[in-house]
Amino acid sequence: MPEFITEYTFLTQFAKRYNIPVPRQIDGTASRKKIKEALDEWGGEAIVKPDILTGKRGKAGAIEHVKSPQEALAAVKRISGMEIRGRNPRTAYLVEVIPSQLEAYTAITYNSSMLQPSFTLSLEGGMDIEEVPEEKKMTRSVDIFKGLDAYQISEMLEKLKCPQKLISSFSRAVVSLWDMFISTGMQTIEINPWRITPSGQAFACDFKATVDSANFKAKVPGLELPDYPDSSSSFEEEMSAWNESSHQGQAHVSDLGGDKILPILFGGGASTIITETLETAGGSPMFLSDFGGNPPYERMLGTAKICFKHRLADAKLLLILGGKANNTFIDITFQAIADALIHQVRELGTINIPVVVGRGGPRLVKGLLALKQALEYLQLPYIIFGPDTPVTMVAEYAAKLSNAVTAYQEENA
Repeated sequence: MPEFITEYTFLTQFAKRYNIPVPRQIDGTASRKKIKEALDEWGGEAIVKPDILTGKRGKAGAIEHVKSPQEALAAVKRISGMEIRGRNPRTAYLVEVIPSQLEAYTAITYNSSMLQPSFTLSLEGGMDIEEVPEEKKMTRSVDIFKGLDAYQISEMLEKLKCPQKLISSFSRAVVSLWDMFISTGMQTIEINPWRITPSGQAFACDFKATVDSANFKAKVPGLELPDYPDSSSSFEEEMSAWNESSHQGQAHVSDLGGDKILPILFGGGASTIITETLETAGGSPMFLSDFGGNPPYERMLGTAKICFKHRLADAKLLLILGGKANNTFIDITFQAIADALIHQVRELGTINIPVVVGRGGPRLVKGLLALKQALEYLQLPYIIFGPDTPVTMVAEYAAKLSNAVTAYQEENA
């Protein structure tokens, strides 16, 4: 199951280990004297942020610029007590403000269309990547054995017209980021933005990542991930109890607080990549899910019923997606999802949302027919992608469609 790595964990435990330049920071629980000393060293200002297992902190009003110890302490108190997307912070912390000539965006993830990791770069840092024009961002595959080197990064920066004097330092910092990604079992990393000073020094100023906890590389010696406040939703609690009730198959979820796409996802690492793609493309997934492990019919039926009971009424789109399975019987899982959907529609009454489907694996045709019959019985619009379509492309399509549905509903409200 993927685990989220917060920015504060990155700043305090990963950055120095992998020689990644970051702003100086101090825990918000430090004394007033220590905070004052930090502000004096940092030029009299800082940014207060929450250490929390969710993104979109800025949009939630949980990031504050302060210029005195009094402002800092007040901000720490306010932000530490906030609830953001259904979660609570472990603490709040202060980071120094980095002046910059340029801001950049980078992301590394496993890319199903390339069958290997990919690296994305843009000099439009600070923006949501889906809002950046295609000509202002670049993505390249990374050979898992050769890795990402400074020459490749420099070449991309030159094509994006980065000022020459800023390229060298930034390229070396990104190589260090790749070293961390490949050494620690991470599945995704995003830094947005890198702030590059007029002298050419790059600093990683906002970070998020997921790590595969089942990967042996994730057992980094001396690394301890902190415990966060338990703020499980009723949906998560019911799903957790259901998951513990049987050892046949798996039903893992983590509430993301989204409001558009209800994702029924399969495939471990593929689930994380799909979720990251949905978030990046503005699809606002309701939860991170990983269902599978060749579950029997009753297991998958109960799993789907819980998802639909809690979230179907509010969804703008239902996404059923996973990589190409090796031993999960698609007809059994899809028949169970179809029956759970019919059951919930009978409970809710008529719904009208699009359904996007993509999957591959044993007994696929039989499974697609079962799902198709249910969707047509319910008169729900649907589109089905074949097993050779990359899951990231399907996720991007679903995100765009959910945005269109949302816009249409708002216009006709």
